[in-house]
Amino acid sequence: MLCLLAASCASPETMPIWFDAVEHLPLNSVTVNGQRIAYLDRGAGPPVVLIHGFGGSMWQWEHQQAALEPHFRVITPDLPGSGLSDKPDIAYTPEEMLQFLVGFLDALHIPQASLAGNSMGAGLAIGMALDHPDRVSKLVLISGLPPQIMEHLVNPSIKRALTTSTPSWLVSFGNWLFGGLMTDKILKEIVYDHRLLTPAVLERSNRNRQRPGLIKPLLTVGNNLPAWEEDYAPRINTITHPTLILWGEEDRVFPMKAGTLLHNLMPQSTLVIIPKAGHIPQWEQPELVNAQLLSFLQP
Repeated sequence: MLCLLAASCASPETMPIWFDAVEHLPLNSVTVNGQRIAYLDRGAGPPVVLIHGFGGSMWQWEHQQAALEPHFRVITPDLPGSGLSDKPDIAYTPEEMLQFLVGFLDALHIPQASLAGNSMGAGLAIGMALDHPDRVSKLVLISGLPPQIMEHLVNPSIKRALTTSTPSWLVSFGNWLFGGLMTDKILKEIVYDHRLLTPAVLERSNRNRQRPGLIKPLLTVGNNLPAWEEDYAPRINTITHPTLILWGEEDRVFPMKAGTLLHNLMPQSTLVIIPKAGHIPQWEQPELVNAQLLSFLQP
């Protein structure tokens, strides 16, 4: 227990030079609102920002880097509280996360970008289009984020994580003891083709889950769902940006009816179903998703 508490109070970890994906990619860092943010910055051209989802990190976009960088400047951050970025003791409200993203674009001198978000990262992209529409050129929403989240969320593990009242120190202790088993279980629920979950992938995911300070930011997400439902979800139908919605046919987090609802709410959207894919189709079916991204994002 003492070791666990010491780890939770540890100073920020040293950032590696390389991001260990399907290929070694050099890591960048920038300070936004006093916090160190890790990110990938590849290619040149119109900027595209790839935003990961709840409990994820930039690895969820590892198959998009090589495909997109010949045509775009591809920027892939670890959000605050995630991955290799700092994990400050803040509330992680939608407003705070949007302030971060605006500050991140400012720090990189990007006045406007296309935003692609997966799962709750799609919610952040939606929030940017609503509150800062001039900073967004196009939207790509991958498997998220619908209104009435808890009604559409069918995954029991994620639903429990979003509604738990367990203290963060106890969740951290459980993660320290059983993190590997939980990582394996959750990935098998969100990834359709389990053959992709090699020992190397599982080890990398568990290593990311064990980073100091990760659990408390994760537990704040459930507390912030009411703010999303009250302040952002009712305005989705006012978004006029060109929008591509991609949905895994076998998504066991938000099923297809959630994608159809989102599409029906957004007058400028196109819905494309990705076969044989779960909740992170850009990782499971990168060739199909990359073809859609290249076609849609071209000026």
